[in-house]
Amino acid sequence: MAMAYPVIVGLFMALSVLCPSGSHADIFIGGETAYAIQKGDSLILIGSKLGVNWQTIAKENEVDLGKPLKIGRTLKVNTRKIVPKVTETGIIVNIPDRMLYYFKEGKLASAFPVGLGRPDWETPTGVFTIKGRERNPTWHVPLSIREEMATKGEPVETAVPPGPDNPLGRYSLRTSIPGVLLHETIWPTSVYQFRSHACIRIMAEHMEKFFPNVRANTQGEIIYEPVKVALTPEGRIFLEVHRDVYKRTTSLETEVRKLLDRRGLSGRVNWEKINKVLQEKPDVAEDVTS
Repeated sequence: MAMAYPVIVGLFMALSVLCPSGSHADIFIGGETAYAIQKGDSLILIGSKLGVNWQTIAKENEVDLGKPLKIGRTLKVNTRKIVPKVTETGIIVNIPDRMLYYFKEGKLASAFPVGLGRPDWETPTGVFTIKGRERNPTWHVPLSIREEMATKGEPVETAVPPGPDNPLGRYSLRTSIPGVLLHETIWPTSVYQFRSHACIRIMAEHMEKFFPNVRANTQGEIIYEPVKVALTPEGRIFLEVHRDVYKRTTSLETEVRKLLDRRGLSGRVNWEKINKVLQEKPDVAEDVTS
């Protein structure tokens, strides 16, 4: 069988990359990136923008956490990720990855980080359809969230009109999964985190470009894959490991071994490198070739 070579594309921008034929093709996004610190940035916000653990950014750039970030300073950040699943047209959200991948007519059109449900309020997995699109939505507060407000002693709201205080932001996409919206968020540092009540939060700059391209009846799927393995044309093996935040995997190491065995790659990897990735879970794809 012919080798399915990967495509490596830029991350968090408008993409128009033809995906390799076959569902087992390996696709990478991102890579070594230079990010210039902007006014208003924090390490957490930079991590939310780039889809990278902020502690990793701090460690690799030797950032002094006791001092303010210097505007204009360039940070070196690895944003390389493995696309977990390919579809002809539609949306793929991988929960442990905290990433959304949007395919259109056989091309990866965009990819960006998202915020997902808290461990005690999980974003469900499964296939879905976009059932409605709304600009400047009113947030009709679900009963369960109203009950939580009351329990915490907060003012109980039944509806929040459009405006700067609306948690749904300016754009909302309603899915066929009850209680799950894809929406802009007014809390950008909650992106690439697990803080929502199951909804999928999207950074304003990404939602502005994503919303106009998504039509009603667009298909999608929410998956749960904390471990991803991919092969480059040069024969390099990459491993990406994320926290099993919803505790759905018995052992991440077992998942790694299963994926490598399935691909026939177990004899070509360096287990010291793999154990390091398993221990640190850097959220990006790392070369583990022997």
